[in-house]
Amino acid sequence: MKKSDPKQRSIQWFGRQDIYGFIYRGWVKNRGVPQDQFDGRPVIGICNTWSELTPCNTHFRTLAEHVRNGVLEAGGFPMEFPVMSLGETLLRPTAMLYRNLASMDVEESIRANPLDGVVLLMGCDKTTPSLMMGAASVDLPTVGVSGGPMLSGKFHGHDIGSGTNVWSMSEDLRAGKITLEEFHEAESCMNRSHGHCMTMGTASTMASMVEALGVGMPGNAAIPAVDARRYVLARMAGRRIVEMVKDKLVLSQILTREAFENAIRVLAAIGGSTNAVIHLIAIARRIGVDLKVEDFDRLGRGVHTLANLMPSGKYLMEDFYYSGGLPAVIRQLGENNLLHKNALTVNGKTLWQNNQDAPCWNPDVIHSFKEPFKRDTGIAVLRGNLCPDGAIIKPSAATPALMQHKGRAVVFENIEDFHSRIDDPKLDIDERSVMVLKNCGPKGYPGMAEVGNMPLPPKLLKKGVTDMVRISDARMSGTAYGTVVLHVVPEAAAGGTLALVASGDTIELDVAQRKLELLVSEKEIASRKKRWEQPKAPLERGYWKLYFDHVLQASDGADLDFLVGKSGAFVPRDNH
Repeated sequence: MKKSDPKQRSIQWFGRQDIYGFIYRGWVKNRGVPQDQFDGRPVIGICNTWSELTPCNTHFRTLAEHVRNGVLEAGGFPMEFPVMSLGETLLRPTAMLYRNLASMDVEESIRANPLDGVVLLMGCDKTTPSLMMGAASVDLPTVGVSGGPMLSGKFHGHDIGSGTNVWSMSEDLRAGKITLEEFHEAESCMNRSHGHCMTMGTASTMASMVEALGVGMPGNAAIPAVDARRYVLARMAGRRIVEMVKDKLVLSQILTREAFENAIRVLAAIGGSTNAVIHLIAIARRIGVDLKVEDFDRLGRGVHTLANLMPSGKYLMEDFYYSGGLPAVIRQLGENNLLHKNALTVNGKTLWQNNQDAPCWNPDVIHSFKEPFKRDTGIAVLRGNLCPDGAIIKPSAATPALMQHKGRAVVFENIEDFHSRIDDPKLDIDERSVMVLKNCGPKGYPGMAEVGNMPLPPKLLKKGVTDMVRISDARMSGTAYGTVVLHVVPEAAAGGTLALVASGDTIELDVAQRKLELLVSEKEIASRKKRWEQPKAPLERGYWKLYFDHVLQASDGADLDFLVGKSGAFVPRDNH
């Protein structure tokens, strides 16, 4: 065992022989901790997002115990602590509103306590970026452990995927294709074990990003939540974080520009969630890497989708794991010179050392680069007068015939306007129309909710229409699909051109040319702009007000402006 570093953070609390050492050690002893635990061994924080209000993370007490065992086995001193948990399924108006608040909780909890390293337990969509953002701003040795996906859903003899089949089955219900009883039955069949969404939604995407960035141990992305191998991974992470503290391997040595570029290419190869664009930008800017939305288009070009997973394909995360998981995808990218192979990971090896020999057991689930599932389907960044600072679309989940389209706008001023009119059989809309939703961005909702994949009108569903061009300043669930243009910047509530679109205007989408245009004269747009009034903050106090006043646009990661960057781990004063 290496000799303790006198500069080790925890020693500044526990290694003192004065009144402050008495205070710091004494109150920890009230749960039966013996004196020899304060001998300079690394103190490891286990940052836990367990909550019964976050169904995806309800097995984290067990996961934390396995991390704890690993820390003890390696000679560390584990100390578990809670932070705000963000459940995508229950939290209103959207978990994204609170991502930045949770990141503040994480950052200050890590910095203010006697921790030398931290293991982050994360699963549901926003728990991953919030913990990564907070940890990045402190920059200690850090390992990320994801909770893992649920087992595959089973309904009437076939697989169903969380989120993806929620959208399709709700459309079937609205179209009269299934009964309400069948709809209720599917709820139990879909969510039948611990874990997060088992499609390649945002939770699985961000777990994949943690592994691709090198912050998670190999295999982090896909091991099912209830598979014993998930607990082995947690235990090994607990062992490894102790060694990282001794080796002084901090997060900024892992989260480099090269690591983020690797993650972007992996994102394209797995057909991952569009939400990763916002989250990766926010994480990068916390650690000091100036990642831009254009990087996703530039690095994603020429990268094929290899993973045949919902919502882009047909398989689920359980199948993905049994077929080789993310290591098999990373190997394909590396063999085709699409990776920075020397990027360092938390286990002390490079990304390529971890994945160069990864097997693929089922080429129908994980395709080769030469015979991909879908060709050149990295996230596309659009530009034009409707989105001068960018908008995005996920080609792997879109309808090819709609990727070049010109149509008449049918405008919904906000989500309430949409819900009040979409089921009206008299709604003036046809399959060539372009659905436009305003005021659902960071400021407008507030929090930029997952409402961009607007349900289609029942009058068209009953005719067999399954997709239409949809445009908004909102996000969509990573489990969703369709020809959906998202993250329009500037958003409507910030005075973007989107706020000025009127029903009947013509909109042109050309994904190949990366173009999104409102075909209205500049003079008319300027005239409409003069009549536009900026909305007020939805609440005049508290966090909602703070968020409204300081949130950045989607292209800048939708972080709060004063949180960009890092403060490090230094704490200047004692508490008494």
